[in-house]
Amino acid sequence: MTKLEHLYGHFGQSPWLDNLTRTYLRDGTLAGMVADGIRGVTANPTIFARSITGSHDYDEQFSELMAAGKSVEEAYWELVISDAGQALTVLRPVFDGGDCIDGFVSVEVSPELAHDASGTIAAARWLRRRIAQPNLLVKIPATAEGVTAVETLIGEGASINVTLLFSLSRYAEIIEAYLSGLEKFTANGGDPSTVSSVASFFVSRVDTEVDRRLEELGTDEALALRGQAAVAQAKLAYRLFTERFSTKRWHRLAVLGADVQRPLWASTSTKNPMDRDTRYVEELIGPETVTTLPEATIAAFEDHGTMTRTVDNGVPQATELMQRLTAVGVDMTAVGHTLEDNGIASFNKAYQDVLANLTNLAADPAAGDPSPLAGSKD
Repeated sequence: MTKLEHLYGHFGQSPWLDNLTRTYLRDGTLAGMVADGIRGVTANPTIFARSITGSHDYDEQFSELMAAGKSVEEAYWELVISDAGQALTVLRPVFDGGDCIDGFVSVEVSPELAHDASGTIAAARWLRRRIAQPNLLVKIPATAEGVTAVETLIGEGASINVTLLFSLSRYAEIIEAYLSGLEKFTANGGDPSTVSSVASFFVSRVDTEVDRRLEELGTDEALALRGQAAVAQAKLAYRLFTERFSTKRWHRLAVLGADVQRPLWASTSTKNPMDRDTRYVEELIGPETVTTLPEATIAAFEDHGTMTRTVDNGVPQATELMQRLTAVGVDMTAVGHTLEDNGIASFNKAYQDVLANLTNLAADPAAGDPSPLAGSKD
């Protein structure tokens, strides 16, 4: 048994791959990873941009799309849909064999729509029509407008991965959107067992931003708090999850067949070279959660990762840490807003860069040498 299999079998945590490339689909790498315990796939605009611009795997299909009169942006989405469709097929046995708990592939709407609720809703509906498979999760950023879109789409029976979550206050809004959406869906005769959702709480980026602020403050008290905020906030998010999904309101939905909206730990690769490279996996293990892992973190975890239930340990200490951060002058809600803005900007830059790259390729196919984009996948 691999450690990934052990995570799911003994701790109830689902490991998903945080990457999707056509190469992995063609050479059987993704299928092999699924056989070793990967139970889902997430992708985002940066991941697709890196995959498309980093190889020649897409050149033939792109040329055919251009010859068929597609615009560059239309062609981009056809490339994404093609990869997603193949990945959904690879993961479908996991979905069918596990009570529809896992086996999902996440595809994000255009980052240009992050502050456009109606545009996000329309884009999600379009993706669901084009990729009509039950194990598709449409990814929606957790902006204020995204909260509105999530409630509407859940109310229509869509399965949603809510991404770019950085604060407890926004997470509470997302849980409310999920519950309200399910209530609307069931009131209209919908079967809630057909709806799935995860709430993607980003981890390592929180430490990066909080530590930057602590270092700017520079006091001994502030510096002593470095490297602790991300895990502490995630543990409090898990506590909020257990509280909100144990109420009478939730049980009314559960008896109708609804599944909880699982917390998903994203951005699990360490950014600080002084950190243990598996810490964001090891310190957040627990039931009814998902952890998304890039390849390097998977390899490190299989090699030397340790496993014990940790996600609900040290919650009082996590609460105290948040109080101490406030006391030294770190506003975690403001941190969340900054990281949300930065995340959207990063994804949008990757999206614009890949469109520019494809535009150049359409104008001069001979100039299409692979040129991987810089930046983190998560």
